[in-house]
Amino acid sequence: MEIGDLKVGLDTVWVLVTAFLVFFMNLGFASVESGFARSKNAVNILSKNFIVFAVSSLGFLLLGWGLMFGDGNGFIGLKGLFFVGGADNSPAIGDAYSGVYSAISWTGVPLWAKFFFQLVFCGTAATIVSGAVAERIKYISFIVFSFALTLVIYPIVGHWIWGGGWLAGLGFWDFAGSTVVHSVGGWAALTGAIILGPRIGKYTNGKANTIPGHNMSLATIGALVLWLGWFGFNPGSTMAADPNSISHIVVTTNTAGIVAVLTATATSWIVIGKPDLGMSINGLLAGLVAITAPCAFVSVPASLLIGAIAGVIVVFAVLFFDKIKVDDPVGALSVHLVNGIFGTICVGLFAQDGITGASTGNGLFYGGGFKLLGTQLLGIIVVGAFVVASTSIVWFIIKATLGLRVSQEEEIQGLDIGEHGSQAYPDFAPNVKE
Repeated sequence: MEIGDLKVGLDTVWVLVTAFLVFFMNLGFASVESGFARSKNAVNILSKNFIVFAVSSLGFLLLGWGLMFGDGNGFIGLKGLFFVGGADNSPAIGDAYSGVYSAISWTGVPLWAKFFFQLVFCGTAATIVSGAVAERIKYISFIVFSFALTLVIYPIVGHWIWGGGWLAGLGFWDFAGSTVVHSVGGWAALTGAIILGPRIGKYTNGKANTIPGHNMSLATIGALVLWLGWFGFNPGSTMAADPNSISHIVVTTNTAGIVAVLTATATSWIVIGKPDLGMSINGLLAGLVAITAPCAFVSVPASLLIGAIAGVIVVFAVLFFDKIKVDDPVGALSVHLVNGIFGTICVGLFAQDGITGASTGNGLFYGGGFKLLGTQLLGIIVVGAFVVASTSIVWFIIKATLGLRVSQEEEIQGLDIGEHGSQAYPDFAPNVKE
């Protein structure tokens, strides 16, 4: 076997193994969200997280991949739109299809490996929405929205940034998706939560009432699964088994996560009066989201500072959304939207040119001035505006046709019975004799 063939083989194994880890994050999201929800909605949450990957995979296969990575213009891909352009499976696919998917021809792994890796990222963006709209959305409406998000909206933003589009041309950097994945999912979740409205009983007498999750053991297991998955999410985005880069990225990723756990726990202890486990879990996730964009562009000490700030931000973000009465049962907005934005800004603040080989230019704190920071801020604004506008249209269309929210009676009884005709814990239900 020649050296080139060996490299392609090793790179392909690396890309696919990390993709498998990202896929495994579906279990993490399902566990965290169902643990944070009430027991009467557990089946519904689990079912949404189970089916959303199938729905998003179909949307990305049918059209999303081509819109995202197909050659076209700065706004959208126009070539190779359907079924990955009917392309074959040869290792030299990066060269053979340079005129179809040239934006991702920089990695020499087979086309289907590239496709699957990007597919699991697309599925993650759709999963984020589930938690913020939990306990009151119709099952079918969530499915339809997820399909629209992954078929068109997510791929268009992805094209701008990762598909050779206009933001990439301006020098916008987002290594593993603080904006492409987390902010897109976060903006979509925000519009959904606002249009749906809060759960019954969440806000009464001008204050936010605590609605505790039913299983913090499950939520903790889910958080640890997500933590593991992030070791595929971030270093896998090299899409090559580059020893120095993946070693650096895995350490910046972990460092941000661990420090965010500590600062979120400390902040909740000071502000709320107790070291809240839910805040610790969301602190971890906030740190991991925040480091996702800059993980390959910043030093390990910078990642420590990024994580420390993210852990504080997430606690105040949770309190802020409650104050403005945007009901988010799992803290998805505080984790993915707020810290997705923060992580994208961190590229403009902390980036060091060439730290893992990428020519990002230096961030503000390393003598680069405001150029990179300005580009990052522009990207945040335009992505936010586009996703808010497009997802709002989709939400309102669904509301006018299928309806968005379950009935008041069904919401009070629980979506498990009303939507699925089953219960997560039937042995604990009252024994009603006929």
